[in-house]
Amino acid sequence: MTRLLLTLRYNGAAFHGWQVQPNAVTVQSTLQDAIEQLTGVRSGVIGCSRTDAGVSAEMFCCTFDTECPLRGEKLLAGLNAHLPREVAAYAVTEVAPDFHPRYAARGKRYVYRIWNGRQRHPLWEGRAWHINRSLDEKRMNAAADLLCGTHDFAAFCSAGSAVEDTIRTVSRAEVTRDGDMVTFTVEADGFLYNMVRIMVGTLVEISEGRLTESDLTAALRTGNRELAGRTAPPDGLILARVFYGEGE
Repeated sequence: MTRLLLTLRYNGAAFHGWQVQPNAVTVQSTLQDAIEQLTGVRSGVIGCSRTDAGVSAEMFCCTFDTECPLRGEKLLAGLNAHLPREVAAYAVTEVAPDFHPRYAARGKRYVYRIWNGRQRHPLWEGRAWHINRSLDEKRMNAAADLLCGTHDFAAFCSAGSAVEDTIRTVSRAEVTRDGDMVTFTVEADGFLYNMVRIMVGTLVEISEGRLTESDLTAALRTGNRELAGRTAPPDGLILARVFYGEGE
């Protein structure tokens, strides 16, 4: 039995998130179906994260154990032949039997896109949050800088999370604009439930004047969810990269 680390890209608009759910199409169940069709065995799949419904991924890592002799491009081609067009595997490698794609990760990068044009853009429907009011990306970027460092991000976590340790270290948080596209990029050693989406909602409300930078710092200091902004929709969120140790 060999443990394989598989790297995927997927369009989250077609799925109810990563994790298997009863009576819902998810990325995990779809991948398990494809592996079973290819190998004849339904393997358990462990993911590096639990993306929500509508959230996409440019680099999503997961593992499964198999006795299938296929490796490399042959395995990828066979697997992709059984996956829907919204999901594609693009890398595979053998890892140690105890390798865990979530616990071995040293950090992740998320990207959130906001289409800030006056009119909606059909090519970005479901892939970016459309806000037709002009956003002040410079003010948003200045506020984003306050998120960097080691903080208790309890105020940036949605209710329902079972995580007890809400302290995370953010190494990068920046807002940029390219024409009508405003992009928030954030890197951290870990993320809480809806943490990025609440960050985005907070930065948008700071741009709109509903919140201030002082409100953001107070939210970090107190852990009070009511001091942070709304939760941005999932459409614009992409898991862009998972960071592992050197050589992995």
